[in-house]
Amino acid sequence: MKVLINTPDLAFHGGVSNHFKGLRPYWSQNVKYNFIGGRKGVPGPLLLIYDYIKFFFLCVFGKYDIIILNPSLGKTALKRDALFLKISKWFKIKTVVFFHGWSNDIVKELNTNSTKFNERFNKADKIIVLAQAFKENLIKWGITKPIYLTTTKVNDGLLQKFDFNKKGWNQNILFLTRIETYKGIFTTLEAFMVVKSKIPNATLTIAGDGNQLVKAKDFVQKNKIQDVQFLGNISGKILSETFTDSAIYILPSHSEGMPTSVLEAMAFGLPIITRPVGGLVDFFEEYRMGFLIESLEPKDYADKIIHLLENPDKCKEIGKYNNEYAKKHFLASKVALDIESKLKSL
Repeated sequence: MKVLINTPDLAFHGGVSNHFKGLRPYWSQNVKYNFIGGRKGVPGPLLLIYDYIKFFFLCVFGKYDIIILNPSLGKTALKRDALFLKISKWFKIKTVVFFHGWSNDIVKELNTNSTKFNERFNKADKIIVLAQAFKENLIKWGITKPIYLTTTKVNDGLLQKFDFNKKGWNQNILFLTRIETYKGIFTTLEAFMVVKSKIPNATLTIAGDGNQLVKAKDFVQKNKIQDVQFLGNISGKILSETFTDSAIYILPSHSEGMPTSVLEAMAFGLPIITRPVGGLVDFFEEYRMGFLIESLEPKDYADKIIHLLENPDKCKEIGKYNNEYAKKHFLASKVALDIESKLKSL
């Protein structure tokens, strides 16, 4: 089986590129990546015509059995990938559309009128999504092609030197994702202020980059919040050490597909405090894995953090369960084979 996957440049820290970078060592079939969008310092819109021409010739000469397109549910990505899909189907190549990010604003628009979306993406042979709710949306909009669920992944190598039984338990809270308002950075900082007033030894580590990084640092300085560390983008050994040196993972995100950082935190034995968004609700076991909090009120997150920090035995119990669950379900080696099994029926 020869497969072509459209993906952003793997040098990016985005969810799609990170996903396929992690899966790359574990494909058992003949899989080739075709990079699209911005790369090597050139913005994506300037490369769009080139990407279409290159894709056209790959369809002509590549002799691919299956093509996988990877849009998010956003206006730009949907328009771009609708044309990629049209090209691949013009050459009668089996094509799978894998929707990653899921915009609530686009959902509202499609709930009102999904005719054009339906006409474009019902041309796919299969569709893959990261949450049962996403599947239900697609069916509601009139998609009749088979829809399958999958998950993001945890790189096997990331856990290579991690031993849960040797994990130290401190009072560090970890926020690791894009530094954006919709990811919950300011909810996290305000919650930490409440935690700090109750547990003076608590610390907060913030890892990642984003449009709100400067404002987040200004917020910390303005409010004189102590023991907050900003690491920027991290990977490899530093990423593993950061997870290992933390006790709780927090992500008060407004919307998600299936956040890789949550799965990684689980694999490193951290209790999770997040929101019922995306694919998390399909597997998350309340209290056994941590807490799903519907609201965006900082105090609600602070209360759960304080509860866990004041009950370290419970923290360890949740952490052990998360570690075992993640290794069983989310390792990249298993996710790659699962996706291949979904493709083989084509």
